[in-house]
Amino acid sequence: MTMIEAPTAAHGRPVDPYRLGRADGLATGHGDAGPASERVIIAFGFWIFLLSDIVMFSAFFAAHAVLQTATDNGPTGQELFDPSKVAIETGCLLVSSFTCGLSAVATNARNLFWTQAALLATGLLGLAFLSLEAHEFYGMIASGAGPDRSAFLSSFFALVGLHGAHVSIGLLWLGTMMAQLFVKGFGPILYRLVCFNLFWHVLDIIWVAIFTVVYLIGEGR
Repeated sequence: MTMIEAPTAAHGRPVDPYRLGRADGLATGHGDAGPASERVIIAFGFWIFLLSDIVMFSAFFAAHAVLQTATDNGPTGQELFDPSKVAIETGCLLVSSFTCGLSAVATNARNLFWTQAALLATGLLGLAFLSLEAHEFYGMIASGAGPDRSAFLSSFFALVGLHGAHVSIGLLWLGTMMAQLFVKGFGPILYRLVCFNLFWHVLDIIWVAIFTVVYLIGEGR
């Protein structure tokens, strides 16, 4: 079995691969490979923003979990939710996550046509998701099951509506970037595309949690 040997300096002593870049051994924060790339720094900063967003969603999830049975003799999730429609919504958003990933692959290859095509597919699927969600909200409110009917419905509209608002903002962001790509190419917005991919995938993960906690568990109550 072969072993990977540590690199050796000219004087024959092994070099510590984790040493931080100064001859006197004092840390500089850069290391032998230099500072982190701009892409890594921007992605890390955007992850911090996303984590703060996840904390906010966690509070809404907690409120809904507590209020899920507080129907005040009004309609329950079992009476209101249509599993087939929710499944179509979920399918649209999950497929949009796949097409968003394809846009990242095309971006890395600097292929403008396929990047735009994948982003367009992502936007259309996101718009289909929002249309189905708006139709669901309209039907519930028209039948008297609006957010003012019970604490359960207040928490439902707050949580699902908050996610829908994020999807709407994401679509506006997506449309803006597609226009900028068409006019200016990759240069000015390359890292915004990276951040958008992170944002959209997190929204998909949050929706899977909503689908499980709100619809599957709620429909079974």
